[in-house]
Formats: sequence, C-alpha cells, structure tokens
Amino acid sequence: MRIILLGPPGSGKGTQAALLKERLSVPHISTGDLLRAAVKAGTPLGLKAKAAMDAGELVSDELVLGLIEERLGQADIGGGYILDGFPRNLVQAEALDTLLDRLGQPVEKALELTVDEEQIVRRLAKRAAEEGRSDDTEEVVRNRLSVYHQQTAPVTGYYADRNLLIRVDGMGSIEEINQRLVDALR
Repeated sequence: MRIILLGPPGSGKGTQAALLKERLSVPHISTGDLLRAAVKAGTPLGLKAKAAMDAGELVSDELVLGLIEERLGQADIGGGYILDGFPRNLVQAEALDTLLDRLGQPVEKALELTVDEEQIVRRLAKRAAEEGRSDDTEEVVRNRLSVYHQQTAPVTGYYADRNLLIRVDGMGSIEEINQRLVDALR
C-alpha cells in the first residue's frame, strides 16, 4: 500500500505513521528524517541540503524529491510506503506525482487526519511542557496552523480530485485513531 499521510501540525501524523508502519509492514518515509540522515551520511544530496540549511535557506523541492527518489529505490519499498511530511503545497504534490508515476509507484491513498484546531493547540502545549519544546508555544502553533491552511490544506483537494483522499477523524485515543486509519484502508 502506497500512502500519503496528511494533516495539520499536531494532528498525530508521526505517531500514526509509526503505528501504521508496524501494522502494514511498510516503511515510514519522513522527509525530515531523510534530510537529517543524508546530511549526517554526507551524501551528495545531503551536502547540498546542508549547504542550504547552513545558509538559512529552505531545502529545494528538487532536492527533497531527489531524496525521496533515492529512498524509493531501496529494496524494502516493494510492499509500499507511508510518506509523511511531503507534499506541503500543490507544486510539490504535482512534482511528487510525476516522480511516483515515473517510478511506477503511484500513491494509492491519501489519508487526512482531521482534528479540531483547539485540540491541536492543547496537544502541542502538552508536548511542549513534556518535551521542553520552544516551537510549540500557543503563538507559534497558531502561526503554523495558519501557514498549514494557506499552503498545505489545498493539497487535500488535489488528492480528493483524484479520488484518493480519505478523511479520518483524528480525535480520540491513539488506538481508536489508528483503527480508523486501518479501517479506511480496507
């Protein structure tokens, strides 16, 4: 199963991707993890990413797509994947589809976790307190949600237009949400 996991920051994508990875026996591909691993390993793409990050720039879409392409070429991808953290906008969604079609690995489902915005603020405030994260203050979270609505939320329409989108209620216990996701894939 080839899945893209969508949802606002704090919706539980990372938690649910880790659980789905185990249940579906497919790799969880996080673009953030790919970038950090490539930089740490000093790969050619990692060196380019490091140069951009060191200069305070965003890593280009082309570079991220290159990392995704490298990852999708690995042997454990045969049964599918869960892609988390990409695409973040319509241009990336279109470029990703082009890449996946070329590789013969098109997306089969796009799962969107839907969560009440006030619940997200509460979840991330709790995470900030537990983990000491400075990027989870209420002001920062509300800004991240605003950016999500402007840039990333339209990606759900992109996948809905292709009859790939399934919206899943992201409220409740981790186990309840995970079961809803698994049920949505049937």
